Amino acid sequence: MAVPSPLPAISNTFKPFIQTPKPTRTRTRNLTTHSSLTSQPQSLSSAKTNLLNLISDQNRGLKTQDDPKRLAEIGVAIESIALMNRDQVTTNSLLSGTWRLLWTTEKEQLFIIKNADFFGTEAGDVLQVIDVENKSLNNVITFPPDGVFFVRSGIEIASDQRVNFRFTSAVLRGKDWEFPLPPFGKGW
Repeated sequence: MAVPSPLPAISNTFKPFIQTPKPTRTRTRNLTTHSSLTSQPQSLSSAKTNLLNLISDQNRGLKTQDDPKRLAEIGVAIESIALMNRDQVTTNSLLSGTWRLLWTTEKEQLFIIKNADFFGTEAGDVLQVIDVENKSLNNVITFPPDGVFFVRSGIEIASDQRVNFRFTSAVLRGKDWEFPLPPFGKGW
């Protein structure tokens, strides 16, 4: 018998995201900037491609923890994109959606991803479900075939490029069990 879950459904439409201190999603524009890694001008599209290339082999950030040079290169790439988007509003309804984590330095998420074998599995998708209108942000780490770590939080738009959040609940769920955890943390 299926028991309804109090947790929201996750859509099948995923948008990639890289967890950084500053949102980087924007409308396509023909902007150029100079990267400190090269002396050539860089378009927004090539800057994004560069960032995606830099993180592609970093196992969501696990490898970056032990590679200060790569971390610095990724930081420069993120700052390059942020500079190109400095006048963009990144906290409107376009932020709403289900986003797949590609890379992060967030230690708690990396710890869970790294230690998923403790539960006899490996981490599956790591998602962030954002609903600007309803002021919610949910972090989801899946553990195939039946597990999930789910953290619910409320959000508040602080500026055109900053969203503050505060965790409100957390649960670790397996096939036939559920373990509520105390939520802790806030940030932007």
